[in-house]
Amino acid sequence: MGFVQVERAGGIVTVTLTNPAKRNAIPSAAWPELEGAFREVAARADDRCMVVTGAGDDFCSGADVSPDGGGPGGAGHPLRFMRTVGSAIDALHAVPQPVVARVAGVCVGAGLNIALACDLVVAAADARFSQIFARRGLSIDAGGSWVLPRIVGLQKAKELALLADVLGADQAERLGLVTRVVPRDDLDATLDDLARRLAAGPPLALSSTKRLLDQSFGVSLAEALEAEAQAQAVNLGTRDVAEAMRAFLEKREATFEGH
Repeated sequence: MGFVQVERAGGIVTVTLTNPAKRNAIPSAAWPELEGAFREVAARADDRCMVVTGAGDDFCSGADVSPDGGGPGGAGHPLRFMRTVGSAIDALHAVPQPVVARVAGVCVGAGLNIALACDLVVAAADARFSQIFARRGLSIDAGGSWVLPRIVGLQKAKELALLADVLGADQAERLGLVTRVVPRDDLDATLDDLARRLAAGPPLALSSTKRLLDQSFGVSLAEALEAEAQAQAVNLGTRDVAEAMRAFLEKREATFEGH
């Protein structure tokens, strides 16, 4: 149906949600398309960094629950539909490359939880955030029950989810929901700089670091140390580490290729 636009340039793949007339609300039939885009990126070694953004002036207003968007349950049984949502969110969390959310305007509901699934969130100063589900008579979904307490703590997560307040970008940054807040006019330049830096980094080392941090809440210190040792052993056998050492001695920037 063409809800997802995918563009590639210089190792950076940009995934754009394209429903600007509805603030990029996600139609029910578009969740498998999102999942497919994320899994394709995960499988491509030449995609070094992924950017997730929305067309027009907004990031994403959540799921499109209107009749022409497929309704609140999509086609078929609601449980089956929600599992398609879960599959798309799981695919986003599983992307091994660094992922940056570019957020402007509205970022609420499932849209907010898509942003929180990214590794970095860069927001325009006019962005607005909400776990808006309760206002729609719904409980939190799209991975929000898992990711939100890990970012803000359990009590604050309950406050955000139960009251469904709308937060400004500065409030979101103070809570850790946003990595950086910049003026709207500076959003693209800031995002481009971050994406280029990530795309130029050592792919294997960055993906290992991302995995180690993501799994940190579910392992013991001993398990974390062993996982770090195994990851570092892999890194030390790569040409990228040898290149980094040469670059250090030659006082230049390293060129990493992921080998």
